[in-house]
Amino acid sequence: MKTKNTLSIQFLPFAKTRFFLVNLSVFCLLSTGLLSCTKTSTAEQDKKDDDAITSYLSKHSINNATKTSSGLYYLIEKEGTGMQVSANNTVYMTYKAYLLNDTIFDENKTGTALSLPNTIKGWQEGIPKFKVGGKGKLFIPSKLGYGAEATGKIPANSVLIFDVNVIEIK
Repeated sequence: MKTKNTLSIQFLPFAKTRFFLVNLSVFCLLSTGLLSCTKTSTAEQDKKDDDAITSYLSKHSINNATKTSSGLYYLIEKEGTGMQVSANNTVYMTYKAYLLNDTIFDENKTGTALSLPNTIKGWQEGIPKFKVGGKGKLFIPSKLGYGAEATGKIPANSVLIFDVNVIEIK
């Protein structure tokens, strides 16, 4: 009897361990599958955004926009003569914000102070491309804007365009 109990006791922990390992393996496989689907979806959205931006640029005969490694495009229409903006500045500026179909979703013609660390990633990266007195455009892919979430008048996965005028660093 002792042998049977000993075998049972020794076998039971092995069974629990094996059960755990099988479940862990299944979980890992499912997680990897889900993550790879997410990566594919993100890559597909990135390509879709880039295609949409380049199509917009071509349609509007904008040939001199610069693309960053993140997928942001910017165009400096007027080089500023003041200080270079940095990502942690608060800047006083005017802007017009619109979608690729030219629907305006926000605009400030009188000027407003914006703390760049509290803005979308596209502004955190794009506005520092300008100096005080500079004007230009930002073409922001959805991942640097509001992503897959709709907000206000902005549909999910929207490319955003901003006409910006940097007036002052606060």
